[in-house]
Amino acid sequence: MGNTTTDPREPLLRIDDLEISFGSASVVRGVDLSLNEGEILALVGESGSGKSMIGRSILGLLPTPGRVSRGRIRFAGHEITAPSSPEELRLLRGRSIGLIFQEPLSSLNPTMRIGEQMFEAMRLHTDLSEAQIRDRAIEMLRQVRLDRPETLLNRYPHEFSGGMRQRIMIASVMMLKPRLLIADEPTTALDAVVQREVLDIMEDVARASGTAVILISHDLAVVARYADRIAVMEKGDLVETGATRTVLARPAHDYTRRLLAAAQLGTPSPVSGRPGAALLKVDNLSVDFAEKTFLGLFGKRVHHAVRDVSLTVAPGEFVGLVGESGSGKSTIGRAVCNLTPKAGGTVSFDGRDLDTCGAGEEQRLRRRIRVVFQDPFSSLNPRMRIGRIVREGLRHEPGLSAAERQKAAEDMLEAVGLSRDMAGRFPHALSGGQRQRVAIARALIAKPDLIIADEPVSALDVTIQAQILALLKRLQAEYGFACLFISHDLHIVEQLCARLYVLHKGRLVEEAPTPAIFAAPRHPYTRRLMSASPRLEQGDDGLQLAETELPEIGGAEADYYDATRPEDPYRLIDTGQGHHVALRSEERRAG
Repeated sequence: MGNTTTDPREPLLRIDDLEISFGSASVVRGVDLSLNEGEILALVGESGSGKSMIGRSILGLLPTPGRVSRGRIRFAGHEITAPSSPEELRLLRGRSIGLIFQEPLSSLNPTMRIGEQMFEAMRLHTDLSEAQIRDRAIEMLRQVRLDRPETLLNRYPHEFSGGMRQRIMIASVMMLKPRLLIADEPTTALDAVVQREVLDIMEDVARASGTAVILISHDLAVVARYADRIAVMEKGDLVETGATRTVLARPAHDYTRRLLAAAQLGTPSPVSGRPGAALLKVDNLSVDFAEKTFLGLFGKRVHHAVRDVSLTVAPGEFVGLVGESGSGKSTIGRAVCNLTPKAGGTVSFDGRDLDTCGAGEEQRLRRRIRVVFQDPFSSLNPRMRIGRIVREGLRHEPGLSAAERQKAAEDMLEAVGLSRDMAGRFPHALSGGQRQRVAIARALIAKPDLIIADEPVSALDVTIQAQILALLKRLQAEYGFACLFISHDLHIVEQLCARLYVLHKGRLVEEAPTPAIFAAPRHPYTRRLMSASPRLEQGDDGLQLAETELPEIGGAEADYYDATRPEDPYRLIDTGQGHHVALRSEERRAG
């Protein structure tokens, strides 16, 4: 099918009146779409809108008991809705149409080396020799900008970062030079820098080979950067389609306008704390992890996950801790909560060193700290009802009857925008946004002084993100808690946090009030983060993608500390008005 010639007047892919059903319920209804050679089409919408179901239906990969109940799908002039044989569908997958999933670790076999997984499809669909297949795999890994590709083929998926695994998936799919690539939320779990690198690579490789792309995403700013056309889905219906610039500037449907409004997040109004002594004070915190060497034959290697990090959070203040995946952000949050052992440094809360105070006092102090994790589905007990989950926050409160605890839980559910009757449900019966509200309710019911929010909205749709951020602002005004907000999304922390700490490879490289960071970031890594984060802004011709324009900074880049060279001398220097930046050495600073 990969060599099929098509009528140039007919699009590469044509979907007519598509309906997808699970039993008697239809999840996609009456969808009409087309895609031309070399074009990038974005399918956008919230979770549950039917985006992924459309992508899977093209390859016949709908989960059981899903089925195409009406309509037709034509690819390269052939009817593929009901292939004539399993062999025809097998030839279609991989050879003519490639698919990249959201989480590459779940689609890569953890027991097979990367090389074997890349070779498998080539052996199945081509007559190339083993040497030719190996050469093509190495060349594709080089095209996706992986260093020393010949050494990577013998490694396993767990030995790579998320961004590297996604590049390997792109290389594996593009080795067969498919005519159509379906990318299903390919960068949702990645930070801004890695996300841009992966999508730039995917676009470059696809454009070079003339491959058409269906980019499935809920991130409109990302879509605006890469897609030629946009198709907007709402609850199974295609509500709008058109050229990207036209849809952004003049959206025709009310749902599209709501999506675009949520993507802009609104005018920042950071939460400032009360002046005075720090509520949380972290001094020179270091965290090490022991990593086994090859087959455990040569002992263990120490990985310095966090090195000499110092930060403060004032009462009632929202402080952001930002950086890419693997920078050590979550490790710091876990170390503050004593969920990860420290290799050095101290953590003080309300003026007391948590490591030196008595056991009883330590427990009392730690109960004033609560955590909201990134994934509420994994942090909420699936066997407990919502009311009991929220009541868990009161288990150390003396003198409360069971009825009083239940009432407090229901009151807190209402405070976070949920109905009282949800107390009787289980977590699986709630949406992602509702589960995150439950996690916030569990954290707040004990009226803590500090909340550590670890990527609490990164897995949520843009509309739900906006709701949760507004909820946190309202609850902070009501309860007065402080927050250490951990995120890789600079535009989200801009909405909440009065100050930002920027972390790179376990070390702080910049700290300043949030407006100063966004107006004039000093460290090259912070500037890289800012440049990689796409955003939508209202312009003269309507909403459009805004490229970050950063002012020039004085001094050579070599003057700034490079976290990839941990042996270099390191100092955080105050450059004025509370703006601290990491310089390489005392000698550079003096010069």
